Amino acid sequence: MNKILMTASFLALASTALAEERISAVHAFPETLIYTQSFLSFVDKVNAAGEGVIQIDVRGGPEAIGMFQQPDAVRDGVVDMVYTPGSFYGGTVPEKDALVTSNLAAPQARENGGTDLIDQIHQQKMGVKYLGWFDSGVCYNLWTREKPELDADGNLDVSGLKLRGNAVYNAFFTDYLGAQVIDLPTTDVYSGLERGVVDATGWTQIGLIDLKWNEFLNYRIEPCFFSTDLGVIVNLDKWESLSDEARQILTDVAIAHEAESAAALGGKRDQDFAALEEQGMQVVTLEGDAAEAYLNAAREKTLARMKGLMADHPAGDGNYDALVDLFYDADM
Repeated sequence: MNKILMTASFLALASTALAEERISAVHAFPETLIYTQSFLSFVDKVNAAGEGVIQIDVRGGPEAIGMFQQPDAVRDGVVDMVYTPGSFYGGTVPEKDALVTSNLAAPQARENGGTDLIDQIHQQKMGVKYLGWFDSGVCYNLWTREKPELDADGNLDVSGLKLRGNAVYNAFFTDYLGAQVIDLPTTDVYSGLERGVVDATGWTQIGLIDLKWNEFLNYRIEPCFFSTDLGVIVNLDKWESLSDEARQILTDVAIAHEAESAAALGGKRDQDFAALEEQGMQVVTLEGDAAEAYLNAAREKTLARMKGLMADHPAGDGNYDALVDLFYDADM
């Protein structure tokens, strides 16, 4: 009888182990960065809520798969999930610029249907499930080594700046500011600043200390612009192969983490600003018409890029107006 019971227990355990589904994941940025820590927190929440049903196995970051290769890797099924900026695959899904130019946080976009539309577009154009927009509500600043120059009208003058570029903000930097940008991935910016290859960069309101760029950058330019477009995408075939229970757990935890991460990073921004200013970081603020033109240009030049790239795709730009409406509140 004991042998029979032991056999039954073993089979039950084996059945449970087989029933537990697993998905592999990578993240775009190094593990030390605050954004990666947010994603790893999401993973922990899923693994706790999904015990016996669904588990996420994290393979690593850009050391495992190059940050710019990760979106293709998840599309092709090399890995099941990636946490990455939408800008890293903007050539395929230019609609991600609706998030970049947004003045909303993820919970608002989720509630008004914006996230559902972005998900539909990801599935159609890239063959991936857009699970969630994480770490929203944080905007970007321009950070410089030397005190920035302003012209007679108070507009920012970037002539002479060696400005690090990036797919997020190059339309703004080149089409409005007239900058000659030097494209560098995040992992190369520290050495670029150290060697004088660049002396200014755009970056989010948080994370500068994590990356140690504050060793070289001494000025923050206000106002801030844009929004982070960090999200989690999942290979669509893998998503559809999961059980209903597993998909529900992933969805529920993602929705909760959208709200929790937005709130947490708002507090982190305030802490970082205080720490940077204590270390000597100075703030230069554009005023009046100069500030308004700066913010308008950031949005308009980026949306123009989005519309142009959408128009070049067989699916066209029919979703343009809806995306602009769903991800931007003109009254805010």
